[in-house]
Amino acid sequence: MSDLHIRNLRPDEIGLAVDWAAAEGWNPGPADAACFGTVDAEGFFVGEIDGEPVATISCVNYGSRFAFLGFYIVRADMRGRGHGLDIWNVAMAHSRPRVIGLDGVVAQQDNYRKSGFTLAYANIRYGGTVASVPGPKADIVALDNVPLALIEADDATVFPAPRAAFLRAWIGATGHVGRALMRDGRLAGWGVIRPCRQGHKIGPLVADDRAAAETVLSALLASTGAREIFLDVPAVNRDAVALAQSLGLAPTFETARMYTGAIPPLRIDRVFGVTTFELG
Repeated sequence: MSDLHIRNLRPDEIGLAVDWAAAEGWNPGPADAACFGTVDAEGFFVGEIDGEPVATISCVNYGSRFAFLGFYIVRADMRGRGHGLDIWNVAMAHSRPRVIGLDGVVAQQDNYRKSGFTLAYANIRYGGTVASVPGPKADIVALDNVPLALIEADDATVFPAPRAAFLRAWIGATGHVGRALMRDGRLAGWGVIRPCRQGHKIGPLVADDRAAAETVLSALLASTGAREIFLDVPAVNRDAVALAQSLGLAPTFETARMYTGAIPPLRIDRVFGVTTFELG
């Protein structure tokens, strides 16, 4: 029998998984752990041997129909002993029978297929230093001045489940800056930029079209003075790819968005920046 003891991470322990993700090159932000814990307090797990952590995973439940898996990491010196499969099974059991999504690294995609995940599309992380940024436009407003109900309704076009608590935390977290573009009284684009271990990440970035996305992105950069940025882009959104390339950003990382079943139709053409690979 395995000597692995698996338990839930307390909210104040989620930082362990975030730190391990940083060591794997995922480049999280300082407020990520606190925001992630607002979704599903019982969705984060650690596997321990003699009280020492050797594996982590999360599978957070967004309501009764959808969940998202992340932080699947086994400590390098403990790999190949079955601990990953043990903690994987616990996480999957926590979320079944919901449809589960994940962003899988290239090396693990075959294993995910064996567990019932099917490829939807690739996400590509673009990164680099932006030389210059146009000034903000008059129709740009602070995202926290936009009613949350409007943001939730727009988010529902690009994400498979309601996530009001997470959006509230993500927009309001220390160091996070949000901007929105209004057109004729409606929300045409919005996004959040946050500091990370390296540079800044922009996500989510949601917009009706490339022009709106570029306007919001410019406002985010102008508001923070950020120059080294990272943008996670669905490869199937050609306008999003073109926007990243026009900024001089280059691919640095790739994942596969995969699901265990059908999800509601989404407007991936409106996704110019994925919120987070860990929670979708």
